[in-house]
Amino acid sequence: MTASGRRIYLDYNASAPLLPEARDAFVRALDLVGNPSSVHSEGRAARAALARARAQVAGLAAASPEQVVFTSGASEAASTCLTPDWRSGGETARLGRLAVLDTDHPCIREGGRYPAAAITRLGVDRNGVVDFETLTTWAEAGPGLLAMSVANSETGALQPVEAISAICRDHGIRLLLDVVQMVGRLPIDSLLPLCDAIILSGHKIGASKGVGAFVLREEQFRPDPLITGGAQETRQRAGTEALPLVIAFGAAAEAAGRRLVRSGELREKRQRLVERLSRLDASLVLGQDHTTLPQTVALHHPRFRAETVQIALDLQGIAVSAGSACSSGKLGASHVLLALRNGGAAIEPEAGAIRVSFGLETTASDLDAFAEAFERIWMKSLEKEDPRAA
Repeated sequence: MTASGRRIYLDYNASAPLLPEARDAFVRALDLVGNPSSVHSEGRAARAALARARAQVAGLAAASPEQVVFTSGASEAASTCLTPDWRSGGETARLGRLAVLDTDHPCIREGGRYPAAAITRLGVDRNGVVDFETLTTWAEAGPGLLAMSVANSETGALQPVEAISAICRDHGIRLLLDVVQMVGRLPIDSLLPLCDAIILSGHKIGASKGVGAFVLREEQFRPDPLITGGAQETRQRAGTEALPLVIAFGAAAEAAGRRLVRSGELREKRQRLVERLSRLDASLVLGQDHTTLPQTVALHHPRFRAETVQIALDLQGIAVSAGSACSSGKLGASHVLLALRNGGAAIEPEAGAIRVSFGLETTASDLDAFAEAFERIWMKSLEKEDPRAA
């Protein structure tokens, strides 16, 4: 345990702690007995609560409530949107090709409902930014869909959306943005005009697990539904809405919008941590020369194995990640680190990387405690290489 006797949670990119606003909303929603599709008083009360949550989520993206479709999570939202078959008004719009980034979250990178032969994985540079020459060449080949994670979940690297959107627009390419890691950390209200849909997750912003959404730029341009049946969610996602989860999501979305004014605090804490850790080794922090999320730090060095460091920190009461939680436990090197090496980064993917991600609840003392624990581990690794060191 830490000196304070409590554990320190630094894995917000995997799942953020439940916000009090979301918890309270969830508990209140448990008393809403009606089905939102029912016409009686109980049904109308449930439908009104659902409408409020939809408006709260829409507010994050500066969208209309009608543009929001609730799902069971970001992975389902991605699988729904990652289809060659879209509808434009009453007509079919076929997007026969898909491009994703080598560094994307697996729910994007695997391509959803596209056949493997239709999927192109675009490389990135040493900072994790898409290779623009390759992207342009792909875009020039004809209509298709580009899907990408705007903020990388493992390194925090950000894609230049405006420049990418311009290429897509010039070549008739549709654009799907996974903004899961951005919400509550950076504004997303300017992104929807640059793309065709965005993907959101509840538990990454302090809501319950098991709920997400996609937000469409145009109500008339929609993917063929993944789950069919009833008329819920404007026939985009059949099945009775999980009302307590959705209502908690709405409350968390509203809170995330309010908390954006404090994003500078996150950036300051990150910078302080990066400066301290960089004194151990200038190459330790990945992506120092590129724009990143304000609360994510990725550490890599061939001297240590990330999973070993993760376990050592856990025993000291500090929770960090050795990569994306969605990929932890898989054999082999991180696909993100492999892509960075292919793009020119001087790293050893097999060593892995430690991801530190935090939130507004994280104190400077929490980050100091992590830094001190990591420094001890670092010095021990030096001693193993050379007992005279340290």
